[in-house]
Amino acid sequence: MPVPKSFPVADIHAAIDRLARAISERHPQTAPLVLLGIANGGMELSRRLAAKLGAKAGTLDISFHRDDISRNPIPKEFEPTRIPADVTGATVILVDDVLFSGRTVKAALDELFDHGRPAKVELATLIDRGGRKLPVAADYTGLPLAVTARCKVVVKLDPTDPARDSVTIIPSKPTT
Repeated sequence: MPVPKSFPVADIHAAIDRLARAISERHPQTAPLVLLGIANGGMELSRRLAAKLGAKAGTLDISFHRDDISRNPIPKEFEPTRIPADVTGATVILVDDVLFSGRTVKAALDELFDHGRPAKVELATLIDRGGRKLPVAADYTGLPLAVTARCKVVVKLDPTDPARDSVTIIPSKPTT
């Protein structure tokens, strides 16, 4: 069985710094930004980016907008939507840990527009692994990866100890 590949913590933190720098270059001291972490994977990343940018951070719960809710029920540990400011007319940046098929982003947009009509919506993702099923592209990407659709990318951002952050690619099992 192939061995999982892990990234050094320094590479993960450098990717987060690149995301913050790219966002601040595009939005230098203009209108306030609202960063919304897509629950659950984007929450810690959005908190870290908001702290670096001096922006407001919140959470979007996409559970009721997922197109696979009948196969994957809402997890017990779900985070409710918390939006720290009125999104109508605001610049909102959706934040997630991994961009893959695009379905999570579609669900996040549906949830966001239930709460108002932003002037602009952008997407920041730590990992872009390709493999889109929907026409979605990130405005900001920390680490682009080329992995097969059967591989799993696992991101863990530790809210209390960033030294324990990890990104691991778990290879698919070979078919026989």
